[in-house]
Amino acid sequence: MKIKILFCILLSISFYACNNNASKKNNSIISSVDAFNEALKTIQPGDSIVLSKGIWKDAELLFEAKGTKEKPITLTVEEKGATTLEGASYLRMAGEYLVVSGLVFKNGFTPTSEVISFKKDKNNFASNSRLTECVIDNYSNPERREQDYWIGIYGKNNRIDHNHIEGKSNLGVTMAVRLNSKEFIENHHQIDHNYFGPRQTLGSNGGETLRIGTSHHSLSNSNTIVEHNYFDRCAGELEIISSKSCQNTYRNNVFFECRGTLTMRHGNETNVNNNVFIGNGVPSTGGIRVINGKQTVENNYAIGLTGYRFGGALVVMNGVPNSPLNRYFQVSDAKIKNNTFINCDYIQLCAGSDAERSATPINSVMHNNIFYNENKDDSFTVYDDITGIDFQNNLISPNTKGISKNGFTATKLVLQKNNYGLLAPATTPTPGLGAIIKGEIPSKETTGASWYPKVNKTASFNSGKTIHVKPGINTLFDAVKNSAPGDIIKLTAQDGYLQTKTIEIKHPITISTSSKKSTITFEKKSLFDILNGGSLKLNNLIFDGKEAPDYAGNAVIRTSKYSMNKNYKLLIDNCDFKNLNINHSYDVIKVFKNTMADTISITNATFKNITGNILSLDKEIGENGIFNAEFVILKNNVFSNIDGAVLNLVRDGRDESTFGPFLTFDHNVLDNVGHGKRNKNKKSISLVGVQNAIIKNSIFNNSKGIQMHLVVGGPIAKVHHTNFFKSEKVVVTGDQKYEIGTIWSLDPKFENMETYSLTNNSELTNKGDDNLDIGILKK
Repeated sequence: MKIKILFCILLSISFYACNNNASKKNNSIISSVDAFNEALKTIQPGDSIVLSKGIWKDAELLFEAKGTKEKPITLTVEEKGATTLEGASYLRMAGEYLVVSGLVFKNGFTPTSEVISFKKDKNNFASNSRLTECVIDNYSNPERREQDYWIGIYGKNNRIDHNHIEGKSNLGVTMAVRLNSKEFIENHHQIDHNYFGPRQTLGSNGGETLRIGTSHHSLSNSNTIVEHNYFDRCAGELEIISSKSCQNTYRNNVFFECRGTLTMRHGNETNVNNNVFIGNGVPSTGGIRVINGKQTVENNYAIGLTGYRFGGALVVMNGVPNSPLNRYFQVSDAKIKNNTFINCDYIQLCAGSDAERSATPINSVMHNNIFYNENKDDSFTVYDDITGIDFQNNLISPNTKGISKNGFTATKLVLQKNNYGLLAPATTPTPGLGAIIKGEIPSKETTGASWYPKVNKTASFNSGKTIHVKPGINTLFDAVKNSAPGDIIKLTAQDGYLQTKTIEIKHPITISTSSKKSTITFEKKSLFDILNGGSLKLNNLIFDGKEAPDYAGNAVIRTSKYSMNKNYKLLIDNCDFKNLNINHSYDVIKVFKNTMADTISITNATFKNITGNILSLDKEIGENGIFNAEFVILKNNVFSNIDGAVLNLVRDGRDESTFGPFLTFDHNVLDNVGHGKRNKNKKSISLVGVQNAIIKNSIFNNSKGIQMHLVVGGPIAKVHHTNFFKSEKVVVTGDQKYEIGTIWSLDPKFENMETYSLTNNSELTNKGDDNLDIGILKK
């Protein structure tokens, strides 16, 4: 008997030791993918796999296991922030009750279609699982047009919370809920307390930050809740959020300076409530876009939004009769109630109205809202019949032009900051008007991974040290090569700067002069090449092409020939470009495919004796609305004896998912422009698909004219207060409206052809509604 008892005791000890060792093994720190895979073979509910500190290079992780509700299986790290997955790393999840926390993806990109995927393959996916406190930071494919998703959500009942997701710069949705299988319908996912950091403008469709569903499955219920997230300067495309399924809820989210809208693109019975939209006057910042049936927009607050048309503060769309799944369903039974819009520029009703989108909103209500903007009297734009919307008890500012005899009351309000720091009415004449923000309003600090810093990773111009450069061969080249982001390079002499090497711009850099203009000459096919991550600011310089080689395709400034997944800026002020005529095609600025400028600004500059083009932004051709620059500004410049064009700006196709391009062309003089043999059938300015083009206060003397092809509904295209003397005027094609204002054909009578100052030509200087001088402003 004693032997039997002793045997049982020894057996129990042995069993405990084995279990304890197994538990210890499955909870120990591992340091390789092989060890990770081995640990999964014996993993049990309640166990954890802990990745060691350090860099996990090219780590391909498949986290496949089954935990329980009471005892989930966890994949985590030894120290948060000290374990990074880099290179060609990615994670797939499959099973039940899994928790992933603390992973950081950076310095690389996924070789697959997703960085983090809630599935192994089409038959194995993760449900009842959680992704929390993980980071994906600038983990973008270097090929701008190579598509991937950062987080793909499959299965059911998953929670994605407190993650830091920032800096996607290639094609593809940042986070997507997939409904492409019956196992993923009515999934009841929860997406909360995430920090969606800045996403740069993509310049085409495919730049959404969050998408739930697709058009093919858009009539299926997703039942996803999106709440308490902070969207920080997300600007990928027109749709920040693209809701493409039914019965989703978006509540208590903050959209800070986001370009675009929360869009109910497909699907019905969406609930959008208690969200905050802060624009701060940033261009193209938008609010909420309503499409489809039984949508509820209630108790939302918006301030300082500037977006127009599809990107407005509140947009109610027209639909397509008997619409196919991928087009626009008619707005019906929409409830838009108790929302507040302060200093928002555009409220758009029946937006998109055209021959196809002819189904106006029906059976809808707009009650108890506040639309208050004392700075703009035409905030409302009505494109079609709005009798299908019932307007009741809405408040507008006294200056606002009404759109209906009933349902709007003009009242002066006193605005003050509320408990959330938002500017709101101190009182209203009728109780219950506008939004009353309730509960938690997230911030940067309360979202994302608390241990991962939210810092501005983009260096700005003039933020570094000043470097003084003496004359000499390649002294400028050496200074730029040894510079740091944000540095200012100042030339100390007026001439003597000969460059025999192309200067590569790899980060933001400013090149200027200490006093009078400095002259730079160069012997290479290009002087500056802007590479990925680079931006260039030039001030008070002269670029003389007299030493340039006799090569075809010369340019002063080029972008990289290869894909750039980071947008750049090019700012030129008070510079002269001359003698760029060594061959028949010498351009000033040359760009290549798959490159995108946030801003190209040329001000107070002169261009003289150039055989090529000044600026050709026309390298993206296709139906996807891709283009090369978002904001193009040419102001107070002189273009003299230019064989090619001053500007070619192209956004091809009919896709409606982008903001720009935006063109400002103001106070410029074109003298003898566009007559070169290679520009025979072209114009001085050629615009295709530009969304906002303002051309004003300029002179065309003995020059080719302007060609505008207007496509994609509702572009703003205006030419006014401009003189065309012995020049072609404006030719417009396409199917969109445009505005040609005050135009003259008068001799400008230049007094000084070098400075282009005008004589006392009252016919020009005192014409027009604004009594503005036209042509270049005197410096």
